[in-house]
Amino acid sequence: MSESKEYCTFHVEGMFFGVEVQLVQEVIRYQEMTSVPLSSREISGLINLRGQIVTAIDVRRRLALADRPEGKLPMNVVVRTEDGAVSLLVDEIGDVLDVDTATYEPPPATLEGVVRDLTTGIHKLKDRLLLLLDTAKTVNCVAA
Repeated sequence: MSESKEYCTFHVEGMFFGVEVQLVQEVIRYQEMTSVPLSSREISGLINLRGQIVTAIDVRRRLALADRPEGKLPMNVVVRTEDGAVSLLVDEIGDVLDVDTATYEPPPATLEGVVRDLTTGIHKLKDRLLLLLDTAKTVNCVAA
């Protein structure tokens, strides 16, 4: 009998990513942000999430990709970390997928650069690859 895991999925620059559901606090539409002077380029700002101040990290910038097209607003995937909630700004939200753990593989050699560094592995799905985002490494720019 095979086991499965659930992933909250999202798209960034044509890539399909997943984060384990138990790490996700919530998914919300774009929120107005307060900029953080002298912060790293990956940090888009701070959002007020029902009284909780949450750092918003642009996943495109974190992956060293081109900025989002002008006028296209990101979505927020709020994840839980050891230091509290952090929002990951992504292009588009996908579905919650139940994925068979037997389809897991380490990151392929074709993944390069920061994308490879921030990916813990992949799942080969019927019609595409699901890249598993390492949330701990991804949010590490907040502490830097």
